[in-house]
Amino acid sequence: MAAMAVAVWCVWLSVIDMRERRLPNALTIPGALAVLGYAVVTGRARQAVVGGLVLAASYLVIHLARPSALGAGDVKLALGVGALAALGGAQAWVFAALLAPCLTALVGATQLIRRRSHVVAHGPSMCAATLLALCLY
Repeated sequence: MAAMAVAVWCVWLSVIDMRERRLPNALTIPGALAVLGYAVVTGRARQAVVGGLVLAASYLVIHLARPSALGAGDVKLALGVGALAALGGAQAWVFAALLAPCLTALVGATQLIRRRSHVVAHGPSMCAATLLALCLY
């Protein structure tokens, strides 16, 4: 049941981000709180909090240095997906953290080759990388 809720959350966020180029607080914040709540109930709060904060902090640094490269919604989503990936263990977290920008870069390169918009939503890559990491680890 929890896996299905996470999948629906990720798809919903991804669709909105691809259509509107934004990740709404109404989905990112409650999602992160739900993941953290699940972590508390399962006795893994510490790893979820650390995973979420480390990923969100790294995204925040990028956002502050170059706001056009990464939006504030991505920073807030990083808290939830970082916590979620951390629940899969350190390897899952690292895999998801490294794969997300690679996926976004791949989409961006494909759009450049096809001479399409250079604006790429990063949220779908964050979600896909996290879900894949949890499946693999």
